[in-house]
Amino acid sequence: MADDRTLAYASALLAVAKAEGTLGEVEDELFRFSQTLEGSDELRTALTDARIPAARRQQIVEDILGGRASSTTVGLVSMVVATGRARQLPQIIRELVELSAAEARKVVAEVRSAVPLSTDQRERLTKALGQATGKDVELKVVVDPSVLGGVVAQVGDTVIDGTVRSRLDQLKNAF
Repeated sequence: MADDRTLAYASALLAVAKAEGTLGEVEDELFRFSQTLEGSDELRTALTDARIPAARRQQIVEDILGGRASSTTVGLVSMVVATGRARQLPQIIRELVELSAAEARKVVAEVRSAVPLSTDQRERLTKALGQATGKDVELKVVVDPSVLGGVVAQVGDTVIDGTVRSRLDQLKNAF
């Protein structure tokens, strides 16, 4: 569970995205940026190093996201970085995604796959996870090369491992 400050930031970002009328787009862009930030020690260090002036850290955000994300997304990430909260950015974004899904009466399913999923695969997976959980599902896909094949889905505390590695381990244990 997030602390009050993280929740306050997430609520503020959500309010801005809703006011701009770009919630879906901004939410997806923030989620992808969060994944990039968590996967890059160099980027995380650059954005969290207090010795680097805030203006320089904001310029790094602009250099990375400029032209690849909406101006709203760039502005929101830049604001969080300028306030010295870049270290909490992934948690803030997770909270934003959860708040947005809750408002839409959905749960978030984070799915890890070795390759990007097609629209058809996303739709089938959303439907299957909805049936498995009994809830409407908001799908967030993370491309993770460590997944050799198949997918790993996490909905709340429930993990559904449909990877090739998991199936091979099951077969190995059966023998």
